[in-house]
Amino acid sequence: MKMLINGNLIDRDEKIDVKNPATGKIVDTVPLCSRKDAKNAIMAANGSKRTMQEMSARKISRILYDIYEDVSKVSDQLAELITLETGKVIRDSKEEMKRSILTLQLAAEESKRIYGETIPMDAGIGGRTTLGFTIKLPIGVVSAITPFNYPVNLAMHKIAPALAAKNTVVFKPSQKAPLAALKLAQLLDSHLPDGAINAVTGKGSVVGDEMVTSSLVNKVSFTGSIETGVSISKRAGMKKLTLELGGNDPLIVLEDADIEKAALSAVKGAYLNAGQVCMAVKRIILQNSIADEFTDRLVEETMKLKVGDPMNLKTDLGPLIDEEAAIKVDKVVEESVEDGAEILCGGKRKGTFYTPTVLDNVNPQMRIVREETFGPVAPIIRVQSVDEAFDVANDTKYGLQAGVFTNSVENALKAAKVIEAGGVMINKQSTFRTDNMPFGGFKMSGMGKEGVKYAVEDMTRSKLIVFG
Repeated sequence: MKMLINGNLIDRDEKIDVKNPATGKIVDTVPLCSRKDAKNAIMAANGSKRTMQEMSARKISRILYDIYEDVSKVSDQLAELITLETGKVIRDSKEEMKRSILTLQLAAEESKRIYGETIPMDAGIGGRTTLGFTIKLPIGVVSAITPFNYPVNLAMHKIAPALAAKNTVVFKPSQKAPLAALKLAQLLDSHLPDGAINAVTGKGSVVGDEMVTSSLVNKVSFTGSIETGVSISKRAGMKKLTLELGGNDPLIVLEDADIEKAALSAVKGAYLNAGQVCMAVKRIILQNSIADEFTDRLVEETMKLKVGDPMNLKTDLGPLIDEEAAIKVDKVVEESVEDGAEILCGGKRKGTFYTPTVLDNVNPQMRIVREETFGPVAPIIRVQSVDEAFDVANDTKYGLQAGVFTNSVENALKAAKVIEAGGVMINKQSTFRTDNMPFGGFKMSGMGKEGVKYAVEDMTRSKLIVFG
């Protein structure tokens, strides 16, 4: 695989090996790009700005619909590539591609709905005889930086809205899973002017840094760790930022909840993509009166899950992205047990694989729930009251999404009001997301919103026009 700059596929002698996490075998290689490569990509995007901006909304929409049709044709191939490079089970990779295709369709539709507004100038002193209105303009060059866990869908959530708003893009996929994303970029490029989409692969400290600091870049959209997000916010200067960072999402089950539905939702939320999801259920907060019943049900459902070959349609969980990630999860679980937690099932590592694990008697101060654990672990925290449940949920630096199970309208409304998160899901787990909804967190979970309409809004500038 090669990088894409100004419509050309370019290779380098130095390579990055992309390994299959399930087997350890090399799937392919990508070039290790230099800072100069990143600069060339940014210059190409800058040079293509005028061509993109002069296109009509109708033409942009037509291009995105054409891309939508082409991506649909290769959806299964891209899904297989996602599984090979990430270890995600093939069922989930196919679902990722369905969502990615829908995101493209939403962007094609949204490109024709970029509206300004009229301003009631006569509401201010001196404005009675004037007419004012705003128009929306492209922001310019967008740097898009994505992680390994959803290599196509997260790329699509940045690239498609940027193109819909007539911007150009420099894209950096994860070193660990760049293959499907690079294939996607090449497909996009076949429909776009040279330089409108560019894709580079390499180290974040080199390629990513240039994409963040360059004066030719107008917006940075990043999904990844808090540490990198904070660094970007310090180095980006006056650029617009969208930062989708970590999560430590709670699933709260109150005593009046549907226990069976809550337990099944906890399984979906805690173990999706082997727990490698920013909005995964990472803390399960239970009222004591129903804690034993819920826990028994959760363990029962967890033990039904099949861990193994991610290409097998019957597999529920594949490996973590690499052995280092699996070892990290294993150590955090062991530390929790030493501090008093109890493993009810799972807790075993074999290479990159980690069995789905239920931990009971977890203390809110343990590292496993203070920090984001990126693995298939369901830690249970028991509380006495509704208020204590919400207090524990808020006792974190994160605030991405939260799930609350209750049949009480009063408790649901209270949760919606007091839980400090960008999204509160009532009788849904925190992993619930549709690709058109506003998505983004509070506190250290980031800034800005994704979801096509909201991303398009953030990738435009408003200009005021006044007639006297």
